[in-house]
Amino acid sequence: MARITMESKIVKYSVVTGNAEASAPVVTRIEPRAEEAKVIRMHEKLERPEMLIGSTYKVKTPVSDHAMYVTINDILLNEGTPHEQRRPFEIFINSKNLDHYQWIVALTRIMSAVFRKGGDVTFLVDELKAVFDPRGGYWQPGGKFMPSIIAELGHIVEKHLLQIGLLKPLALTEEHQSVLASKRAEFEARGGQQDAFAEQAFPEGAQLCSKCSTAAAVKLDGCMTCLNCGYSKCG
Repeated sequence: MARITMESKIVKYSVVTGNAEASAPVVTRIEPRAEEAKVIRMHEKLERPEMLIGSTYKVKTPVSDHAMYVTINDILLNEGTPHEQRRPFEIFINSKNLDHYQWIVALTRIMSAVFRKGGDVTFLVDELKAVFDPRGGYWQPGGKFMPSIIAELGHIVEKHLLQIGLLKPLALTEEHQSVLASKRAEFEARGGQQDAFAEQAFPEGAQLCSKCSTAAAVKLDGCMTCLNCGYSKCG
């Protein structure tokens, strides 16, 4: 054993047992897999490609003489890989009616900025659909009530997000559909009411559903039940 000379005063000591090198913790760095490192996610610094995939929707409301054309362009991320995803990138609204020009420009710029920010953008659907016109809404063909033009824009964005797969359709279960079909048949057999709104796919006399805004609510077993979405005040 080699001789060790202490050149200073000992003020603290500890006992080392076993092999000091073997007891030292081993730090292992886990490198990310090459596939995960190459995944491109939506963020605000992502540059706009030269070409985007787009869809255009026509909106003709009874409160305006001219139709609006809503165009939503999507960017395709990680094309050709298992992580391929289509995300909305920008939105435009064109119309001959210049009365709404200012809010159209402001709204589309804000929505496009939210799209490019990334993350969950589906909240825009509920925010837009919750906007009501103080002058009153309007009815679409088929008996669906729209509380405002902005709300209809929300339905268009919802339709587009369903198409590209960012939203999942809320389908009724087979058991629920069977119950609604039996209740509808029961109501139609009784003759229904006589104050029908218009020709539609639901029984005459159906009232407006507070949840889906469709004239499909009828009174069954003493409670208003919607034949479109299944909503009932009685639960």
